[in-house]
Amino acid sequence: MQKRPPIFRAPKRVLRPEINVTPLVDVVLVLLIIFMVIAPQLEAGERVELPTIQNVERKSKLQAMTLTVTISGRYLLEKDVVDPTRVEQTLTDEHKKSPDKRLVVKADKGVTYGKMRTLFASAKKIGFPGVALMVDERGKTANP
Repeated sequence: MQKRPPIFRAPKRVLRPEINVTPLVDVVLVLLIIFMVIAPQLEAGERVELPTIQNVERKSKLQAMTLTVTISGRYLLEKDVVDPTRVEQTLTDEHKKSPDKRLVVKADKGVTYGKMRTLFASAKKIGFPGVALMVDERGKTANP
């Protein structure tokens, strides 16, 4: 009879739990994409195309309320729609509530000059401590 070689068995492996991070990474990336898409829509008012400027003067952040004027003629104070015939009255009421707040006008670049001039004159007559026009800095490198 022929002698068999001894059978060598591998030592038993001890099972160790491991965390699979692949699903976690997938979920985090999906959430990141969702927030990147949603974040631009969270800004106050309606989306408008701002006029561009070349020289930007940096000022400190002061308390301000935002009045949005769209190309279609809609007015929004922060995110609330305002009747175009009652814009001046609404601004007067808001100024009485908090007289130290400034007014920032966020208007589409297609809004007529006359409408914007009337709006600035109304804000001055109401007594806002400051009125600013929100602009886009992306065009600052373009030639005038």
